[in-house]
Amino acid sequence: MTSRIDRVLDEARARLRRLTAAEVPAALQRGALLVDIRPQAQRAREGDVPGALVIERNVLEWRCDPTSEARLPQAVDDDVEWVVLCSEGYTSSLAAASLVDLGLHRATDVIGGYHALKAENVLV
Repeated sequence: MTSRIDRVLDEARARLRRLTAAEVPAALQRGALLVDIRPQAQRAREGDVPGALVIERNVLEWRCDPTSEARLPQAVDDDVEWVVLCSEGYTSSLAAASLVDLGLHRATDVIGGYHALKAENVLV
């Protein structure tokens, strides 16, 4: 039996064009913004990603929404390509789908998360 969260995750991922670790450098070259949503303790334990914006998960939508008073300067419009990164690519899928729900239609995440970047020796 499939759990409810697995169904929610599958539905979220069906709305994204997820990136492999190998695709991340090209995305950054075309102007995508890599957003590390891992908590500080996890980043300290696993390692940082040079050049990534650190936005912890609990404030992600407010920082990326171009209509929010709490937005980041990079949140200029709905066409920003937000590439969300977590540890293994689960939380990031839900977070990226939440950004899509806000109208940020180019939001996505990294398959396998930070662990995939590290395994592929991409950006870390």
